[in-house]
Amino acid sequence: MGSFSPRLRLVKRALFLSALFFIVLALAQPHFRTKETLVERKGVDVMIAVDVSNSMLGRDISPNRLEKSKLELAGLIDRLRGDRIGIVAFAGDAVIQCPLTLDKNAAKLFLSTISPSLIPAQGTAIAKAIDTSSRAFSGKEKEFKAIVILTDGEDHEGDPLAAARRAREEGARIFTIGIGTPDGSTLPVEYGQGIKRDRTGRIVLSKLNETLLENIAKVTGGIYTRASRGEIAVDRIAGEIRRMTKKGLKKEKSVEYEENYQVFLVPAYLLLLVQWALTERRKEW
Repeated sequence: MGSFSPRLRLVKRALFLSALFFIVLALAQPHFRTKETLVERKGVDVMIAVDVSNSMLGRDISPNRLEKSKLELAGLIDRLRGDRIGIVAFAGDAVIQCPLTLDKNAAKLFLSTISPSLIPAQGTAIAKAIDTSSRAFSGKEKEFKAIVILTDGEDHEGDPLAAARRAREEGARIFTIGIGTPDGSTLPVEYGQGIKRDRTGRIVLSKLNETLLENIAKVTGGIYTRASRGEIAVDRIAGEIRRMTKKGLKKEKSVEYEENYQVFLVPAYLLLLVQWALTERRKEW
């Protein structure tokens, strides 16, 4: 056996540390950019019309119809991937609360701020909500458009079925979500405590009008569903929207990367192999 060699020991240590360095680099899973491509983002334009009339303060749905509506629609927005979303608030009139946007967080922020105080004119003008939603769509395509209406269906003015037919002519499908119960709910008075009564002193009951909402959806080839516990209604409508024909909404850069950890594993293996060979050779000495 040969004499001990400090130089050989230093060489072996350097080989081991170098191999360890390359192993650490490989474990970091380095990625090298290979190419950039333009990817077209496709989706559907979706206008969400929310009833903010006083009847939406009914408590036959907990905590009340309006707050339940916000929860349902926030869940729907989360499910609409790649689609542009806008919001219309309506009572006796209808206003665009949020123009069409790809920013889901912005849409949910606007949704969270809606209340009956937004629209001084009380009532439930579903026809105006449909017409306002139709005008909010950009472009003249006769497809790629969806209107989601969430209301108790107590319509007090206009002709919502005629408005639905106009929307159909513009290529929009209407999906309706009923909020409330057929048995109805009492309504709180606008100021103070107590419940709302009519001029004769009888208690006012606000009831869900499912027949009207079913007919509105049917006119445009959409569907009606009733809000309930869980998110079955929004799951169903989101599924229908996902099956609609989509259009290009935005072009974005997509960068492809390739994993290159092998580049560092090979020298690490070779360095360890050399270190092992030197160890074996020393034993032979």
